Amino acid sequence: MAPKLATEDQVDVAGLLEFVRPRHKWLLVTLRADGRPQISPVSGGVTPDGQLVVSTYPSRDKVYNLTRDPRTTICVLSDEFGGAWVQVDGMATITHAPEAVDGMVEYYRSISGEHPDWDEYREAMIRQGKCLISVAPERWGPIATGGFPPSLASIDDLVAGNPSSGAADEDGGDEADTAEA
Repeated sequence: MAPKLATEDQVDVAGLLEFVRPRHKWLLVTLRADGRPQISPVSGGVTPDGQLVVSTYPSRDKVYNLTRDPRTTICVLSDEFGGAWVQVDGMATITHAPEAVDGMVEYYRSISGEHPDWDEYREAMIRQGKCLISVAPERWGPIATGGFPPSLASIDDLVAGNPSSGAADEDGGDEADTAEA
């Protein structure tokens, strides 16, 4: 059986947003005051103008951290474990209700489509005092999948004594020379 090979696909911003739009399981990374990362699993969406957005409460650690230091990283995951993923870096801006309500409508639409009662939704966002974290992608990628490194895809053939696979390590040497059984 052939091993599953890892992939790394470089994409432009349009390709990035195409990949991210249907994926809503994200890890939002912010920096604590001591510089260590704080990671929050969040539901995320993409606005029509390409902003990555998350709705949250102002009292959450991620909001405190981003208020102090707006640098952030988002890891966008696929629904299935082991599926494709991408890391996106950017600077966050935080908008609070009521100013954030139109952005929250776009956030909701990007994840769930149309709400049955937008007036009710807007009122709930204001009543709950929610805020919106927006991130413009500055650096990203590649879109990756886990698996066996492609450079080692034929190592089993080499170890088994089948040199016809032609695998070579990055300095041009035969990988079978360094493989341990």
